[in-house]
Amino acid sequence: MKILYTAAATAIGGREGHVKSSDGVLDLDVRTPKELGGSGGAYTNPEQLFAAGYAACFDSALNLVIRMGKIEAGETAVTAKVSLGKTEEHAYSLAVELHAKIPGVDLATAEGLIAKAHEVCPYSNATRGNIEVKLTVEV
Repeated sequence: MKILYTAAATAIGGREGHVKSSDGVLDLDVRTPKELGGSGGAYTNPEQLFAAGYAACFDSALNLVIRMGKIEAGETAVTAKVSLGKTEEHAYSLAVELHAKIPGVDLATAEGLIAKAHEVCPYSNATRGNIEVKLTVEV
């Protein structure tokens, strides 16, 4: 693989700690959500950070596919829901739901676009076969 960009971030204190990117742009306290027995509050958590990254990456992939296909569409939006759960073997695991809004196209075209974006997106490629990813779309 030819490296195009590398991001670096350091976490101290795990889910009850702090994360900071090497350039200082990301500099946040993290806390365990109340749903997992933590304090929650006005803090982020690893699942939110993963959801934000996946949503942004998938929306970029979706817009690349739209441009490459020379398709006229309105402004897209992607929402990623990242769930933390336990497998039958009691191991922690993630599941993702990606919901895309693609105005200005019919449903069949939109479904084809998200399928192609799922093949292009680096997050999708990294998670494929490792976690369940459910795709939905609206026009």
